[in-house]
Amino acid sequence: MFRGCSRFLIATAAALCVLPAHADVFKCVGPDGHVTYTNDKSNARGCKTLSSEMPVSSVPGPAAAPAKPANSGGSFPSVSGDQQKARDGERRRILEAELDTESKSLEAARKALAEGEAVRLGDERNYQKYLDRIQGLKDNVSLHERNVDALRKELSKLP
Repeated sequence: MFRGCSRFLIATAAALCVLPAHADVFKCVGPDGHVTYTNDKSNARGCKTLSSEMPVSSVPGPAAAPAKPANSGGSFPSVSGDQQKARDGERRRILEAELDTESKSLEAARKALAEGEAVRLGDERNYQKYLDRIQGLKDNVSLHERNVDALRKELSKLP
């Protein structure tokens, strides 16, 4: 019993003897206006000491991204020129088919907008209901126009 009590007393005494660590923190402003904080006195010449009452938190900087090795031809798969041309041709064919489909959808959306603007439905006595319906049609036309533009841009990038 005395043995357990003595261990407790030793641990308590050791905990009470530990003092909190204190270090001065310096704020340094370089000639270009760049602010740096440090706790190294040797590098703090001409720097302002911050108040020890002010809480200072430190956050480590971002880790440097590892450099990507250049293609050394080791395990990186290579494609022959003919195979790449075949892939590009297939991609062009797919994009042209999508562009054709999207162009047809754009024309249908424009037609629906023109028809929708010309007719005012019976339940649209409130002009805002008409505007809301027309806005939906305009948004649909705008979506198809953006899709057509994006597909044309992709096609222009192909060799």
